[in-house]
Amino acid sequence: MATTSKNSRTATNWIGEILIVDDEPDICAAVQDLLQDEGYTTRMASDTDSALAALAERMPSLVLLDIWLRNGEREGIDLLETIGTRFQGLPVVMISGHGSVRTAVDAMNLGAVDFLEKPFDSGLLLHVVKRSLETQHLRRENAALVNRTGTTDAIVGTSPAIRTLKNAIARVATTNSRVLITGEPGSGKETAARAIHAQSHRRNAPFVVMNAPRTSADRFEEELFGREDESGRILRVGLLEQAHGGTLFVDEVAEMSMDAQSWLLRALQNPSFLRVGGQTPVKVDVRVVASTSVDPEAYIRQDRLSASLYYRINVVPIRVPSLAERREDIPALAWHCMTQCARALGRPPRPIDEEAEARLQAYNWRGNVRQLRNVIERVLILAPDSEASPVRASMLPDDVLYEHGETGGGFGTDSIMSHPLKAAREQFERQYLSSQLARFGGNITRTAAFVGMERTSLHRKLRLLGISDEAGSKQEAP
Repeated sequence: MATTSKNSRTATNWIGEILIVDDEPDICAAVQDLLQDEGYTTRMASDTDSALAALAERMPSLVLLDIWLRNGEREGIDLLETIGTRFQGLPVVMISGHGSVRTAVDAMNLGAVDFLEKPFDSGLLLHVVKRSLETQHLRRENAALVNRTGTTDAIVGTSPAIRTLKNAIARVATTNSRVLITGEPGSGKETAARAIHAQSHRRNAPFVVMNAPRTSADRFEEELFGREDESGRILRVGLLEQAHGGTLFVDEVAEMSMDAQSWLLRALQNPSFLRVGGQTPVKVDVRVVASTSVDPEAYIRQDRLSASLYYRINVVPIRVPSLAERREDIPALAWHCMTQCARALGRPPRPIDEEAEARLQAYNWRGNVRQLRNVIERVLILAPDSEASPVRASMLPDDVLYEHGETGGGFGTDSIMSHPLKAAREQFERQYLSSQLARFGGNITRTAAFVGMERTSLHRKLRLLGISDEAGSKQEAP
């Protein structure tokens, strides 16, 4: 029968779980001790039945499989073929003291990632295990990068609001507590979740994303728990099992159906579950981080969010600020988006001149970072002139240049040419000062320093022009 590791995973860095399948107890014990000394979690099995039972219980990161088990020289090969059919994508390293070149070729053709002969050098074994897991990790990261095209991958900025966010992430990352991330659409909630994972002891394990709004209610149970057929063959590995040892990020948790919320609540209450159609309990170690763009307490009052689920996931709340709350970060963030987009498009990044930066800072980014990135990508593709020349304000989209509203930044001549000089100058001053005030997040002191006015004189001018400075008074720099 299958045997679990003699020491369970603690808060040290998780680097992988290895299933050792060998009918010689002494070899199993020696390999287990060697791997555990390197920080791996291990389980052991001695034959096909116990190995399949261990795999059904939970998919490991890698299998070390002896070719010659109790029932003869082909048992390991037959088991390898079964693993390839039932547990697709699971890396298997074959080991044998009786292998031939033909056996090794058969094993590689059936999907084994490597082949080791007994007695093997401990350093070589560790090298093969590490290399196989790194290859699997790179495949997983590549798939994740493809899915993340169009997103930012770092928390950029030095504003007080973003420093507060980074400090909160650093404090919570080293714990196993569940986290609920709130913030406006496009503000970077998934980026914050990835930062929590990257700074945690789970950083080497998977970070798995469940996009709740895109998961239909009738498929949610299978998506979360997986599915197997009557013979025990795994038809689908659920997201919980994929995230074993790592983090499951549930995006827009409040948009899930009530049935889906009950399944997620069940998973949070009990780390052991059954795949859809299965009979074998699967036990996982997963940290859950969730996000929402709505007011969760309002959704609870409207019976759209389960209060029980909310209090389960809202152990540590973290709020991601909108771009309006950190306008001073926009130049650095715009350049970060520029380098990302340029890399994706195979073009050199273009510098952004000061006036263009000022227009970007003054604009009201209702779509936050996601909208800013889209604008930068559009400019990079459509802007005229040499690729080496800076992006000028005139190259920005019209909706950024001529935004209407309280803090609109348009300076077109058509709107002032029909006015006398005094009225035209007053309209220009109103638009200019509104834009600068928005650019500096309502901070009167910084706005005054930039426009070259005394702070008290700016206050008087704003009142004279009918521009509210109440928000600015609340955001003064210390």
